[in-house]
Amino acid sequence: MAKGKTKQNFLKGIVIENPLFVSILGTCPALATTKTLEAALGMGILFTIVLVCSNMLVSLLRKLIPEEIRTPAYIVIIATFVTIVKMLTNAFLPELYSSLGVFISLIVVNCIVLGRAEAYASKNKVFDSLIDALGMGVGYTLALLSMAFFRELLGTGGFTIGQIFTFIPKAKLTIIPAPYTISLFSNPVGAFIVFGLILAVLAFIKNRKDEYKAYLVKQEKIKKQQEALAAQQANTDGGNK
Repeated sequence: MAKGKTKQNFLKGIVIENPLFVSILGTCPALATTKTLEAALGMGILFTIVLVCSNMLVSLLRKLIPEEIRTPAYIVIIATFVTIVKMLTNAFLPELYSSLGVFISLIVVNCIVLGRAEAYASKNKVFDSLIDALGMGVGYTLALLSMAFFRELLGTGGFTIGQIFTFIPKAKLTIIPAPYTISLFSNPVGAFIVFGLILAVLAFIKNRKDEYKAYLVKQEKIKKQQEALAAQQANTDGGNK
């Protein structure tokens, strides 16, 4: 794949085809694991690892897996990597394992992972599938972090690090005084509110861009019509002379 296409393949998962904010996929873990920035980052990292590994293996075996058992085979591959990730997380990051709970196991049925295996990895080479998975993983992680940023800030008044990733010195940054925090955002209802507001803002920005593009097209069309009329007028005046 050319360098430009590789970059485009990576960036599409972050912006144009963002799994959470554009395709609206993987919303269940997004709503449940974005209470804090650390939990959201941990979920994003584990999700990306599973997505990258499964995409690469599916691409590597794409010509060997019979059409009849393709989907079950993909699920087995994904479940294998999820199990490995789950065991490693439990062994080395028990706080993250406890924080995410069942949502690590639910990566197996995450429609983003199975969807990329079916729609992309099964039809493309290993390197291309790797780049696609990285783009989608980074895009999903950034989406989780954006939700967690607002939820933790509004719900607790600041940010805390070192509670889940215990190898980092524990620190807390308070921005909003405790009396002005809104505990609602630390609850599931708050996740729905933040998610809806972010989608609304993104939709507003997209609509404004589309309107501006339509305005430019209209102005260009008017300009061409004026130029054509001016040329026609000039030809008429020249003929009269």
